[in-house]
Amino acid sequence: MIRTAVCRVGGGLLKHSRQTVPALWGTRAQQRWASSLPMNTVVLFVPQQEAWVVERMGRFHRILEPGLNFLIPILDRIRYVQSLKEIVIDVPEQSAVSLDNVTLQIDGVLYLRILDPFKASYGVEDPEYAVTQLAQTTMRSELGKLTLDKVFRERESLNSNIVHSINQASDDWGIRCLRYEIKDIHVPPRVKESMQMQVEAERRKRATVLESEGTRESAINVAEGRKQAQILASEGEKAEQINKAAGEANAVLAKAEAKAKAIRLLSEALTQQNGNAAASLSVAEQYVSAFSKLAKESNTILLPSNTGDISSMVTQAMTIYGSLSKNQTHSPAVTTTTPDTLEENTASEMETGQK
Repeated sequence: MIRTAVCRVGGGLLKHSRQTVPALWGTRAQQRWASSLPMNTVVLFVPQQEAWVVERMGRFHRILEPGLNFLIPILDRIRYVQSLKEIVIDVPEQSAVSLDNVTLQIDGVLYLRILDPFKASYGVEDPEYAVTQLAQTTMRSELGKLTLDKVFRERESLNSNIVHSINQASDDWGIRCLRYEIKDIHVPPRVKESMQMQVEAERRKRATVLESEGTRESAINVAEGRKQAQILASEGEKAEQINKAAGEANAVLAKAEAKAKAIRLLSEALTQQNGNAAASLSVAEQYVSAFSKLAKESNTILLPSNTGDISSMVTQAMTIYGSLSKNQTHSPAVTTTTPDTLEENTASEMETGQK
């Protein structure tokens, strides 16, 4: 008995609903909403993700859950079959005017699901057609709030606004709009050409700006390089001058130390035996050498009266040297006398004697 009832249901013993559907809606979705309804065979098996609305004597009785169900013949009648799966609906292309008076041709895809089979059955005549029309009107309303540029930039925000508006109106229908996606946006040919020109101008502007920024960065880098080069050159010159001054100072100190050592050695040699004779010989040699250089740089010369008396000149030079040595011994602050100084002093004495 049960097997026969099941076979009758599965075999297509169905009768068509008397619902009227608008003539404009002839899609496959319309056929689904106005689909054939199963007959009451006492024992019924409801598929998963479907809800069968049962009326008893013309009034709503209950909703059959998936699985095995029993109905009373003649009294109970299956009035609506609602699918609880997610439904995808193509929203037909329509025209809309943006905020800046540009006419757009736009279409989309709507994703929805029936949450309350009772409201979907008794709240609206054709839920899918009602939701589609609501999506179209909401889309036109939202597009009228945006300019053309914002329509392309804020598609995500536009989709969310349409979903929110649809859900506010479809709560009484037991339908929940999950998401709405805009598929294509078509603009007039002239507007499209203007947009293309705008894009090209924007790209040329970016190229010019990038080129100018590159030139500026290059000039800055060159100036920075010159600045660093000058700084390094000045630091190098400064270091060179410091090193040169240090070298000269070291040379002066070394020369002074050498002269001081020579003077000490000379003074020690003079204190030894026959030191005066050695000094006299040195003075005599310097005297002769000085006379050999006379009249080489100038024609005017001054000579002492006793130029040929070398012994008297040597004795006079030794006397001056002795007096200087005594002054150096008693006064440490006196400047040390070197052989060159001795020669100069000797020449000075010679000039004084001449006068």
